[in-house]
Amino acid sequence: MDTMRERFAAIVSRLLDEDPRLAVVLAEIGKDGFADAARAHPDRVINVGIREQLLVGVGGGLALTGMRPILHTFASFLIERPFEQIKLDFGHQGMGGVLVSAAGSYDWPAGGYTHMAPGDVALLDTLDGWTVHVPGHPDEAETLLRDAAAAGDDSVYIRLSAHANSAPRDIAPGRFLTVREGRGGVVIAVGPMLDNVLAAVEGLDVTVLYATTVRPFDERTLRAATAAGAGAGSGAAGAGAAGTGAGTGAAADVVIVEPYLAGTSTGAVNDTLADRPHRVLGLGIPRRELRRYGTIDEHLAGQGLDPASLRERIAGFLRR
Repeated sequence: MDTMRERFAAIVSRLLDEDPRLAVVLAEIGKDGFADAARAHPDRVINVGIREQLLVGVGGGLALTGMRPILHTFASFLIERPFEQIKLDFGHQGMGGVLVSAAGSYDWPAGGYTHMAPGDVALLDTLDGWTVHVPGHPDEAETLLRDAAAAGDDSVYIRLSAHANSAPRDIAPGRFLTVREGRGGVVIAVGPMLDNVLAAVEGLDVTVLYATTVRPFDERTLRAATAAGAGAGSGAAGAGAAGTGAGTGAAADVVIVEPYLAGTSTGAVNDTLADRPHRVLGLGIPRRELRRYGTIDEHLAGQGLDPASLRERIAGFLRR
């Protein structure tokens, strides 16, 4: 299976052939994947070198001319380092574009903390109007990329990762997908966390929603899922779990598992369920820096996001 980044380069290279409005801006990283496209479209594949603030500035300038810019580099260099340029050159100017990151929270642990960006989505949350996609498989990345490229002038962030689920799902941009239904709570798995979440909740009577778009937050699907679970009137997070029936006035229980900073979307869950009793647990990357090198799986375990750790944390929360 190809990676999300490989699929990104292949798909966007083809889209450049089809849509003269598209342009790609790179900051050295990822240039090899666009070598053929650069030869075919030298005026629309621009490598600014290791100058991330310029990367965003050039993208904003292209948007001002009516182009649809697609910007790409590692998440720490795309969102964190040039954040002021994103805020001004896109947000303040009212321009739109597609920001596509790689390396995620710790895709390249040997690169050290300079190449990790667990806070990228939370940082974008301080700005207005951004759509944020978090695919969990290369096929899903393609679906979301095509949708973003064909959009009008909105601002889109697509968070690619080397961490991926084993199989794609039939996703729709902007909507959560109901993967399974239960009565003892709702667990939202974001992007590449789905496989670990499904393994963690095996045998638990919970609904699992799959989120590949986290902004805007799919309030309608979450409200429907919590209403259905509450209406059933029986919680079953495990042996001896207490019921969560609506008739008893019990709270709706929601766990959200995100591959970036823990708690990034708990506010969105709280806003969605503001008119009804609820409890929410946000699981993700802690603020504490994990000063270790290792594989992605080892980092997941170190952050408590492996299936065994997730099961303990999710079941414990639902039993309380």
